[in-house]
Amino acid sequence: MSLPIYQHPTMTVLVDDSVSFLHSLRFQLGNALPSITFSDASAALTWLREQSRDGSDLESFLSPCVDTYTHEPQPFSVALHVGQLCQIARRARRFMTPSTLVIDYSMPQMNGIEFCEAVRDLPCKKILLTGVADEKVAIAAFNRGLIDRYIRKSDPDALDRLEADLIALQRDYFVAQSRVVQGLLALHEYRFVGDPAIAALVDQVGRSYQIVEHYLYKSPSGFLMFDAEGRPHLLVIETEQGMRAHYEMAHDSGAPPALLEALRERRVIPNFSGGDGDGMYSNAFDDGWYNYTAPAQECRGRERYYWAMFDLNPALLDGPVAPLSAFLRRHQAS
Repeated sequence: MSLPIYQHPTMTVLVDDSVSFLHSLRFQLGNALPSITFSDASAALTWLREQSRDGSDLESFLSPCVDTYTHEPQPFSVALHVGQLCQIARRARRFMTPSTLVIDYSMPQMNGIEFCEAVRDLPCKKILLTGVADEKVAIAAFNRGLIDRYIRKSDPDALDRLEADLIALQRDYFVAQSRVVQGLLALHEYRFVGDPAIAALVDQVGRSYQIVEHYLYKSPSGFLMFDAEGRPHLLVIETEQGMRAHYEMAHDSGAPPALLEALRERRVIPNFSGGDGDGMYSNAFDDGWYNYTAPAQECRGRERYYWAMFDLNPALLDGPVAPLSAFLRRHQAS
């Protein structure tokens, strides 16, 4: 299981020349899978192109590496600004990102294969709806990499399959977006993002807290998470090396003995980001340090991890978050 470094709800694009079918399908998908419909293939192409004009969310957080001494950009080397990644949550239009396309094969302007050819360069995942006679065409398109799935409309479980495929492909969309920086992260303190055990942990915590979006977080390392109402949570993930660093910083800063003992025995996970913002202990936390810790839990993967979930004060974030619930109310009314 791969873990995307960020993920949020997105838009499913439905294209079919039957308006009644589109209305029925959009209703059946509901708020769990927000969608936009097009009965005109040309209009759908135009909309998809407009949405992709600004590039992916992740591209805006990549920049050339700069030499420390010459301050010159280094060729073939990029840096990911992890600390700014959470800014995506402030973009109200992030939920309009077209991550999945569902298109009928048989349409008057162009068939579904021709449409998928026209958007082959776009990152959205594609599902082709077919009739029984079109299945060979769909298999050929799948083998060419033009589509990611195909479903026969007449199958009794077509809707269930579509919903399951949409959920899987929306995750795959973000995994693909994240793949370009996975190797870069593996060289630093974020190597946990490539561990299947952490991917399973993020899914488990997400279900428990009804999380709808997450973003890789810098200090302390982990994931900033939001539920549909925009309530923030921080999943802090530490390695043995990270826990030693916390203990050494606290020890050198003259932390209370009780905190030092708890850190040494790996009984608590600290989150001291309310002070200097780097998540590490400082003298500012002498009084009430226990308010900035949570019981440590273990996760065994490629190495031993310690984790805890913190409820965050929204006032401590860099700015207001545009929640999914507000977007869905506007989208339903449109």
